[in-house]
Amino acid sequence: MTVRAKKHLGQHFLNDESIAKKIADSLTETGYEDVLEIGPGMGVLTKYLLEKKSKVTVMELDTESVTYLKETFPLEHLKLNTSSEKFTIIEGDFLKQDFTKVFNKKQVAIIGNFPYNISSQIVFKAIENREFVPEFSGMFQKEVAKRIAEKEGSKVYGIISVLTQAFFDAEYLFTVPPTVFNPPPKVDSGVIRLTRKENYTLPVDEKLFFRVVKTAFNQRRKMLRSSLKSFNLSVTLKEDPIFAKRPEQLSVQDFISLTSKIANDGIRDH
Repeated sequence: MTVRAKKHLGQHFLNDESIAKKIADSLTETGYEDVLEIGPGMGVLTKYLLEKKSKVTVMELDTESVTYLKETFPLEHLKLNTSSEKFTIIEGDFLKQDFTKVFNKKQVAIIGNFPYNISSQIVFKAIENREFVPEFSGMFQKEVAKRIAEKEGSKVYGIISVLTQAFFDAEYLFTVPPTVFNPPPKVDSGVIRLTRKENYTLPVDEKLFFRVVKTAFNQRRKMLRSSLKSFNLSVTLKEDPIFAKRPEQLSVQDFISLTSKIANDGIRDH
């Protein structure tokens, strides 16, 4: 049995074994009990994850892929005693899952060859559940991977860069060409690894921090005193030198400091 890649699901099946193993090996195997693979497709990455010590759960929305995985990875083939102890297949949409119920508040590493059309949403869901996600590794469209891992001062540095790096250390690992996929995408792919910071809570109000970052980058070409005018900042605060900068010039720590200044100034929305 083979699985037909479906365009509406953003499926591009990796068919290079060496790259699959390299992605699987990007996980450190420390600090977690389970590994969750999102969108396993035909299991090219799955088989290398099953060589690791952690329990492996795969979550797949495509029913054809689920059938293939059940046929390809039966217990006899894996030489496992029970599926619940080592390998589980869940048919469903990761973005709609209650993470705490599925994994019972365990520490879970996330990995996958992520569908391009939902890859950013997957990262944001991991951020929301970061207390349970010590590590995150996977393949994205190269442009998105670069954006997630980029530092301040770059034109591609943006909302997802700041919000991810507020809680995770981000590393761009390597680039993958289109030729190793079926069907081949029109762009290069990039593999990144996110490692949760030891202190993954913010010293400022988290909702306000997210709002400040998103509002600033929504008008990224403007200086902050203009892009953040909806916060109705005091004249005194707007004289702070930070407000003469553009958002891509600010580090994560700068955004934390900015959020603190705004909170202390008092939020008076229009």
